[in-house]
Amino acid sequence: MSSPDEQHANQASAESETTHGAVIDPRGREIPITESMIQQACSELDKQWVKPRDENPA
Repeated sequence: MSSPDEQHANQASAESETTHGAVIDPRGREIPITESMIQQACSELDKQWVKPRDENPA
């Protein structure tokens, strides 16, 4: 079993390896895309979703 310090180091390493996305703000600064940002975007899309109408009704 690994120590808490080793677990933290492994987690930090994994997080840095998977951090690839960013947005550029109006001032040209690079803002990393976070899981929270993705969850918020998905939530907004869920609110706007409309069931497609059936094009071939029985």
